[in-house]
Amino acid sequence: MASGVFDDILIQHLWSTEEFRNIFNDRNRLQKWYDFEAAFALEQGELGIIPKEAAADIAANCKISKIDVEAVAAEIRRIKHPLVPAVKAVQKLCKGDNGEYIHFGPTTQDVLDTAVMLQIKEAHALYLRDMKAIGNALVKLCEQHRDTPMVGRSHGVQALPITFGHKAAIWLSEMGRHYERLRQLEPRMFVGGMVGAVGTQASFGPKAKVLEQGVMKRLGLGVADINWQPARDRFAEYVNVLGLITATLGKIANEIITLEHTEIGELYEPFSTGKVGSSTMPHKRNPSSCEAVVGASRAVRYNVAYMMECMLIEHERDGSAWRGEWKALPESCLITGGILAIMKGVLSDLHVDVDNMRKNLDSLGGFLLSERVMFELSEKVGKQTAHDLVYEASMHGIENGISFEDALLQNPQVKKAMTLEEVRAVLDPTTYVGRGPEIVDEVIKQQRTSGWLN
Repeated sequence: MASGVFDDILIQHLWSTEEFRNIFNDRNRLQKWYDFEAAFALEQGELGIIPKEAAADIAANCKISKIDVEAVAAEIRRIKHPLVPAVKAVQKLCKGDNGEYIHFGPTTQDVLDTAVMLQIKEAHALYLRDMKAIGNALVKLCEQHRDTPMVGRSHGVQALPITFGHKAAIWLSEMGRHYERLRQLEPRMFVGGMVGAVGTQASFGPKAKVLEQGVMKRLGLGVADINWQPARDRFAEYVNVLGLITATLGKIANEIITLEHTEIGELYEPFSTGKVGSSTMPHKRNPSSCEAVVGASRAVRYNVAYMMECMLIEHERDGSAWRGEWKALPESCLITGGILAIMKGVLSDLHVDVDNMRKNLDSLGGFLLSERVMFELSEKVGKQTAHDLVYEASMHGIENGISFEDALLQNPQVKKAMTLEEVRAVLDPTTYVGRGPEIVDEVIKQQRTSGWLN
């Protein structure tokens, strides 16, 4: 029986992907523990701290394929320690006394912290890959709809015309900043832990520094400047950035849901043959993928707060805070991977209903252009007077159910100041998008210059 959303075969596709589940599963976590132990033993062997033969034997047996994971898990539950059974499982596989030299100096948290860092680094490469794909999909939308006019809304109400390309360019710019954040944190984030029981490296002897450098080089990680067992800002920062990424993607998904409302009908998530929207209403095409993203993104934001709580550490090590990370870190990574995968598909095949966008521009009967009329009229009667005249005409038109054009021309002062042709020209929504298209060009150029897009 499944214990949660990540291993429930009925709904796990809504929360993550097989690719990310393979990174954050039991076998890969245990293998990462063994990767540390193997690198540590080999480096100790090179430095003459333990026999080279023992080091080679240990490394050769630090393979998950040789380990009974269920037996290790059962022993962990019995003795209430997360690492010792894993170490002993390898010790039993080694020849003679070679196994006595495994885990010769580090503390448990050295191993577990470094292993988690290796898992996250593995996921990190996939995040960068999928964010590039999303960025490229957004560029395509920006270019295709650079000049596609649509309603811009503020406070949920129609405000002024924009282009859909401009809306997509905002999403692109935001995702570009998140990609930059991920790259900028790499040297701060991806370091290992090898400090011993309280951070002084006392158990590693006089060659501690060179040993640490060699171990981390083998693992592809940097060397931390000081013990970070009581300083959890690295993991907290990483989940914070995942929270930013998923919040943006959740916002985009929510916008698609809103614009997919029947009464608006401007955007639609991809719909494949056989996809069912409702068990009782066969006509429905629900935005189910975007709904999954909005819901899942909330979980990451709650984990951001949880990870901040995990920064509160007592003394040199604190198991209560550390254990909180065991839940929030992999969970956040798994969900982020799932959200990126879903939105990659949604944005790559997003349906844009250009006709409905144009139709909605006219749904207010011209009142959408009140700002433009006011500024045009202000050149002839002054700004404040123009505001009052347009306000009077707007209220008159809305209250009496007539178009903005008719309401304006029924006002004697407006009719005296503007001809019918002038009124009709300023009421064309497609010609009042400002620098929107040029801004789209600038954003695309800037994002391409930054180097993260194809």
